[in-house]
Amino acid sequence: MPSLRPGILAPLPCFFNADETINYDQFAKHTLRLAAAGIMPVVSGSMGEAIHLEREERIQLIKTARIALDQAGFASMPIMAGAGALSTRQAVQYAKDAASAGADSVLVIPPGYYGLGEANLEAYYTSIAKQSPIPVLIYNFPAVAGGIDMSSDLILRIAGKAPNVAGCKLTCASVAKLARVAQSPLSPRTTGIPFFALCGFIDFLLPGIIVGAQGAITGVPNFAPKTCQELWELCQKQMTPENLTQANKLHLLVSNADAAASSAGIPGMKALLHYLEGCEPYVRSPLLPASAIAAEKLISDPAIFSILEHEKQLSSRR
Repeated sequence: MPSLRPGILAPLPCFFNADETINYDQFAKHTLRLAAAGIMPVVSGSMGEAIHLEREERIQLIKTARIALDQAGFASMPIMAGAGALSTRQAVQYAKDAASAGADSVLVIPPGYYGLGEANLEAYYTSIAKQSPIPVLIYNFPAVAGGIDMSSDLILRIAGKAPNVAGCKLTCASVAKLARVAQSPLSPRTTGIPFFALCGFIDFLLPGIIVGAQGAITGVPNFAPKTCQELWELCQKQMTPENLTQANKLHLLVSNADAAASSAGIPGMKALLHYLEGCEPYVRSPLLPASAIAAEKLISDPAIFSILEHEKQLSSRR
């Protein structure tokens, strides 16, 4: 089974009960709902409130996803797991835990507390990659990493030194950086694994694909999985004028929904899934659940309404 494959991945929310314990049954059902549309899971990422989870909870979430996928006939679907931490030692432990629990790769965000420089980051990733039993992806997300914005030169330098660094997720949303990384020959690498450059938002998937992106990790499939998969499949076609027009139209629909959902954050996503699927809307403190007014604003947002209508149309065709 490939540890990585091109396509759309979704960072799965972590569903809680009213007492902030994890609702693993709900998590498994949501994982399968997305898998049925072809969406691959990212467990314990930013959307999954990873920073609020205990080590054993992270392990159990991965096990839950793996068992659910295997039992439902999705044994070939890879799982990516978040493994970033503030210390190298802890990140290595998370990577080893993820591998033992059934993950196929790990996504590692820079430790942003001290505002580390390039030498620190290079040592951080190469050390994790050396000790991780599964491939490591760099997660460049300045907004939640103390403003650290890794350059393409740094990413490629790390990849050259650490063959087990198999790709990156660019939530900095830089198409130019993505192009530089995706199109680099990475000549120092000794592994046959292709370097996966992934869009961190789906709102630059179409231009990202043109410059070499292997896919996107995005929260939108949590509520519109069939639409996101449709966009991915359309992006794989030869870009005739007709296909490009169609792709641009669908890309705008998804991009507008991405902007609306991103502004509502994790509480908003939980409220939207509660409305759509009956999933519990609870978050873990210090986050607060979306207010009734905020939830209604998101649900009635024209961008959300439009993509949900398109999702219904796709569901009725299949």
